[in-house]
Amino acid sequence: MSTRKPSYTNPRPCKHLSAYKLKHGLSGYKSLQKSLKTTPNGRTSIENPGTKISRCSRCNGYQGRLYFCLICSSISCSSHTLLHTQSQIGHDLSVDIERAELYCCACSDQVYDPDFDKTVMSKHMLDLSCSTNSAHSIGERLCERKRIQLADLNKSGQLALMRDHRAKSCYPLGLRGFNDLGNTCFMNSVLQALLHAPPMRNYFLSDRHNRRTCRKRSANHLCLPCELDGIFSAVYSAGGDRTPYSPAQFLYSWWQHSENLASYEQQDAHEFFISVLDGIHERESKARNQTRDSGDCQCIAHRVFSGQLRSDVTCMTCGFTSTTYDPCLDISLDLDTNHCSNKPVKRNDNSSTSTLLSCLDLFTKPEKLGTDQKLYCQNCQELRDSSKQLSIRKLPLVLCLHIKRFEHSLVRKMMRKIDSYMHFPFSLDMTPYLSSSIVRNRFGNRIFAFEGDDSDISSEYEIFAVITHSGTLDSGHYLTYLRIKDQWYKCDNAWINEVDERVVRASQCYMMFYVHKTLYYKAKEDSSCLPVSTRKEAFHRLAGCC
Repeated sequence: MSTRKPSYTNPRPCKHLSAYKLKHGLSGYKSLQKSLKTTPNGRTSIENPGTKISRCSRCNGYQGRLYFCLICSSISCSSHTLLHTQSQIGHDLSVDIERAELYCCACSDQVYDPDFDKTVMSKHMLDLSCSTNSAHSIGERLCERKRIQLADLNKSGQLALMRDHRAKSCYPLGLRGFNDLGNTCFMNSVLQALLHAPPMRNYFLSDRHNRRTCRKRSANHLCLPCELDGIFSAVYSAGGDRTPYSPAQFLYSWWQHSENLASYEQQDAHEFFISVLDGIHERESKARNQTRDSGDCQCIAHRVFSGQLRSDVTCMTCGFTSTTYDPCLDISLDLDTNHCSNKPVKRNDNSSTSTLLSCLDLFTKPEKLGTDQKLYCQNCQELRDSSKQLSIRKLPLVLCLHIKRFEHSLVRKMMRKIDSYMHFPFSLDMTPYLSSSIVRNRFGNRIFAFEGDDSDISSEYEIFAVITHSGTLDSGHYLTYLRIKDQWYKCDNAWINEVDERVVRASQCYMMFYVHKTLYYKAKEDSSCLPVSTRKEAFHRLAGCC
């Protein structure tokens, strides 16, 4: 894990947005509100009253992204937004017609403004209150029904009783959408998975990291675990707001930790996940200044996600085996190219579709190293051809499996995405991939015990979150499917819907999160007695944010 001390300051807000609001205030936002339209699935877009199909005023094109100028109401495609602001001085801010997101033509980037966010959401809630149709979005369901009724808190103030006779239209506590702050679907999807990982949830909701007493937080430098604690409190607060949440302060805190990724550009969800765990480790390890006798890090990131891989390198001349152990926060798997399919997976499909088990088999399969990768054999005392085999020595509480969908094409000499579908089980037994099983199988089951035998540790898991990626490498989109009490929910930024498991199986999975079966069923049984935060969350305007 990184121990560097980043010398990063909060990014400055867009100067064009500041200039626009200084001159026009919120008048442009209020005028635009009349043209906002909420679609049946909960998305907000801009409806042009003058024409059914919006077209670029320059090229008359209607495909791709189109942007609505806040000053003159003209429409420009992505190729002509910069030309528009150069020809019309001061016409810098536009709105994405399809997504209703603020865009700076001069910066050629999305920008975030809480006031614009409030304008869109107030229009959304207004449309919901006027609607008489049954709805599936979480916002509409909450408008039609009263908020979740919680029983009296116990003396410690940590638990609230959830009555089990709730109507189906009322979603479980902890389901709350996140607003898109400008290409931040990668962050929103990972946050949903972290919020519903039982060990992480129990840790933060039991005040193990209290941002009000944390000494690592200052006015100039935010604390990543503190901001994550704030999100847990906002999502699980008793009787709290259930409208979509804007994790802007968490985003700024992450930027401080990973200043090389500080931008409104789309990032890789897997890279973001590892970076967040690294930030949690960095903060908590400094606060503890000690570990257990075993030397294992006891920060919450490692206690939940950390496992250990075993690597056996065997000399093909004398048979000498060198063994090393490496910690891991997730396991990255190659797709089994021998069984790839571009068709969605069905539940009982026995075709040649790639499966998660075949990917794990490929991960633990002995691999002959090339002639250019000869390793030094301690027994032969010289470089020898060798084979390498990986196995899992220690399993984590929460197992994160990452599917390598982005690779470098040797033919085109560029990065490309693998769009193949993969079948994955909801219940997973990792026993065949443990070091104890791999080594015994290698020697014909003649070794019954060895140092580090983990045969007594539970290796059965249940899936609770799946992050998917759709689209291309350059213009893709992340979303998360959550499994709560055997019901799947689709979390697409601010919008949450119930979905059938067939929808989840037919998705292009990118990251899968499994939790120990005992923890999954314990969380399922204890859903009527969920730990919730009693700290009321108020909206805090960010420093430096318009």
